[in-house]
Parts: sequence; C-alpha cells; structure tokens
Amino acid sequence: MAPFSAKDVQELRQRTGAGMMDCKKALDETGGDIDKAVENLRSRGVAKAEKRAGRTTSEGIIGHYIHHNGKVAALVEINCETDFVARTDDFKDLARFIAEHIAATAPLAVDKDGIPAAVVDSERRIAEEQTRQSGKPEAMLQKIVDGKIEAFFKDVTLLSQPWVRDPKKTISDLVKEVSAKTGENIQVKRFARLQLGEG
Repeated sequence: MAPFSAKDVQELRQRTGAGMMDCKKALDETGGDIDKAVENLRSRGVAKAEKRAGRTTSEGIIGHYIHHNGKVAALVEINCETDFVARTDDFKDLARFIAEHIAATAPLAVDKDGIPAAVVDSERRIAEEQTRQSGKPEAMLQKIVDGKIEAFFKDVTLLSQPWVRDPKKTISDLVKEVSAKTGENIQVKRFARLQLGEG
C-alpha cells in the first residue's frame, strides 16, 4: 500500500500545479513526504511547467505522421515561445509523437472546450437514458451522468487520452514533460486527421 493518500496527491497538485501521475511518482519516491515531493518536482522542472501556461506561444511547428499503409495521416500544430525551442529534437519528437497518437486514436478535439455543445448534449441524453434503464435511483442520476460525461471527455479529447506509446502518461503529461525540459510554455493548438475513404 502507498505511504500516502489521495488527499496528499491533491495537496501536492495544488501546491505545484503538476499533473496527478507526476505527483504520485514524486510521493512514491519520497515516501509520502509532501515537502520533499515538492522539491522532487521542482528539481525535475515539472512544477514550473504549469506556471508557464500563461506565457505567449507564437512559435512552433506542424508535426505530421502518415501510417505505413498510407491510409491514415495526421497533422498537428504545436506552439512554443521561441524559434530556438521549436528547432530542438525534443520539441520535434513531441510533435511527431502527438501526430502519430492522433492517427491511432482519432480524438474529437484538443480539449473539452473544443467538443461541440450538440455532441455533449447528445452524449448526456444517452447517458441519462442508460442510467434510467439500469434502475438507479433518480437522486443519483445526475451524479452518475456527470461521471459518464467526464469519462467521455477523457476518452475523446487529445490532451486527456493515455498516450499510445506509454498509457501510464496522458498526452497532457507528455507536453508538460517537454515544457519542463525546454523551460517554455508549450501548447497543442489544433490538429487534423485524414483517413482514406472518410468524408
């Protein structure tokens, strides 16, 4: 059993702005000591990555991936603060990995703000109907439906998806790692996925 609780993970996330997996790893490595975990995250640069989120990203590259069969392709625009970082191997690899991930998983949007309201409304109606049919009490209905909608967002939004090469990390974690390495704010701006025969 882990030497820390979910509450400890939450506190560490609030103090550092780091992702959940990074916080769990830091607490694991420090035997559950929150102060040492903060130091651990700072030394790895993860905590700072979150603080950069407000800085302007006007440089970057368009990453691309074409599947070996030539039937699926993806383009992704990834922005950073300087042309210097845009030219680094870490940044180029990030763009390529994300384009490959998009080709494999076909997300609907970068994050939940990009999902059209009509799609969310439709998912909510389906979730309500399924929950009613399962015989759950009416009082629990809204909470269950909200949970299903959150699960839907995690499933179909690029940044929330587990990375195809390492499902222990989300795409958001991957972006934060490169942001921590480069010292710059990195944003996934937009993407396009093409599949032969799909209109």
